[in-house]
Amino acid sequence: MSQTSNCQTPQNAPPMKLQPDKSNAPMIHAYDPAWIEVNGIRYERSLSVSSLPEIHPSAWAGAQFETLTQNDFSPWAHVGVELILFGSGKKLRFAKPHWLQDLIGRGIGVETMDTAAACRTYNILASEGRKVAALLLIES
Repeated sequence: MSQTSNCQTPQNAPPMKLQPDKSNAPMIHAYDPAWIEVNGIRYERSLSVSSLPEIHPSAWAGAQFETLTQNDFSPWAHVGVELILFGSGKKLRFAKPHWLQDLIGRGIGVETMDTAAACRTYNILASEGRKVAALLLIES
């Protein structure tokens, strides 16, 4: 016995619009706890990635959560992003409040998640054209 589905849109429903990506931002193509691939380049150290065209992916901070300081976060208060995604490594660990005081003082949002989740979230926000940066901890 075969079943068929009669999927129709209601007559009053507006058509679904699909929009192309609004950004030429670097995109994260692959993640492993030991590396992250951005636009075909594999990084094996903690790195920063930004949707702002003038900021290229680069090394960021050290390789251990315990060695992070305010100096690892403060420079991002002056680059023009509206949101920072902090990827805290393999597990979720929150940044100490004093590390973030310069960002918060300038009204920049900070979201903390494990690095895998930060990679996924960055791609979504960057593809929407948001001014976002991901600070991604890769622990050795």
